[in-house]
Amino acid sequence: MSFRTINPATGDLVKEFPWQSDEEVFAALATADRRYREDWRLRPVAERARIVGRAARILREKRDEYATYPILEMGKVTRFSYLEIDLVADILEYYAEHGERLLAAQSLPGEPGATLVAEPIGVVLAVEPWNFPFYQLARVAAPQLVAGNVILMKHAENVPQCALAFARLFEEAGAPEGAYTNLFCSIEQVGALIDDFRVRGVALTGSERAGAAVGERAGRNLKKVILELGGSDPALILQGAPLDHAVEQCVMGRTFNSGQGCVNIKRVVVVGRERGERMLAALKERFAAITVGDPADEATLLGPLSSERALEGLLRQIEDAKAAGARIVHGGKRVDRPGFYLEPTIIADIADDNPLHQQEAFGPVLSFYVVDSEEEAIELANATRYGLGAYVFDADVEHARQVASRIECGMVYINSCFADSPGLPFGGVKNSGFGRELSELGIGEFLNRKLVRVAGAA
Repeated sequence: MSFRTINPATGDLVKEFPWQSDEEVFAALATADRRYREDWRLRPVAERARIVGRAARILREKRDEYATYPILEMGKVTRFSYLEIDLVADILEYYAEHGERLLAAQSLPGEPGATLVAEPIGVVLAVEPWNFPFYQLARVAAPQLVAGNVILMKHAENVPQCALAFARLFEEAGAPEGAYTNLFCSIEQVGALIDDFRVRGVALTGSERAGAAVGERAGRNLKKVILELGGSDPALILQGAPLDHAVEQCVMGRTFNSGQGCVNIKRVVVVGRERGERMLAALKERFAAITVGDPADEATLLGPLSSERALEGLLRQIEDAKAAGARIVHGGKRVDRPGFYLEPTIIADIADDNPLHQQEAFGPVLSFYVVDSEEEAIELANATRYGLGAYVFDADVEHARQVASRIECGMVYINSCFADSPGLPFGGVKNSGFGRELSELGIGEFLNRKLVRVAGAA
């Protein structure tokens, strides 16, 4: 078994990297634990922050190089690869600039002599996916390195060169051995690491199944864990929403990153039958005009899926939805060219008992619904086990806020498909997991908020 770079645009195997042995994995843990106890946690916050800030500068200087890795390994379209690089640099800079403030001791009003001190907890094991191969890593690494924790990072098996490049970034920035460690390890080795007392926290972004397995194991070992899992994010198009803007945002929100994002728009819910017909016709026209092709070509909007397995899984979901009575409005087939390409797809007439009604389609597959009332739209938005993000479109922003307050999710975006920023918390509820990344909340997930109470000497 190995980590492998397979170009999704061609299907060709590019390079292989062997699994690490158990001895190598646990030697890395020993080094990380020693670095934490003897060095990293003892350094001033400002010194740790300078290294993370230096990593941001190096990433900006090597922007062109780093953008090539996601294009090659998971088929990310060029323009989106650059957007990811820029966002990652912003995240690194955010924690470098704000780390001291976010970690400052806090007095407790009404409790004389009482202070909360923010301290790191130790080795944090992170298990991260391929779809944003640098952004997913930065959401954990940037805040936790500044906080004084050290990171063991197990990346997805199909993006090994991205994994190595990100580790190299911190090495070049001056992080000592053991502060940030890339692991080419197996699922079984991840389990053994969670069992080891020296690992004090676990972060995972992935599927429900992976989250349940990691959460269960971490729980048995009394480890703090944060889980960022799937989503079936609805976009509610209310009666006052300008349709042209809503169509533009929904097309981008569904096809961005070839639809392979937890917080991508997955379901469009339009209030009003006549408006629903108009929006569906506009979406079909826009989907038909999407340029599908080589992700390295700057004219391409929709690249390949990450793997043959991902493509086959989506094709099965489409066929299952169709067999259960859904209507394929557009697309639904594999593109006739080398690589792992799926036509941008719109599916309508999805009944409550259709499997797609509850599933997350991780690719350019849009589920389309029309309802008669706003109440039905809210009910449909919540009729899923997921609760990651949601979108509300309406000219009346205050009314949109009221609707947003009734949606069961961790994030709501009004009149926009994306608004990512290092200062905004990311995370969900229900089966989308728990815990938050980014912002002040993200740096606090793996901290010991220690109470220090001082009284006068007798």
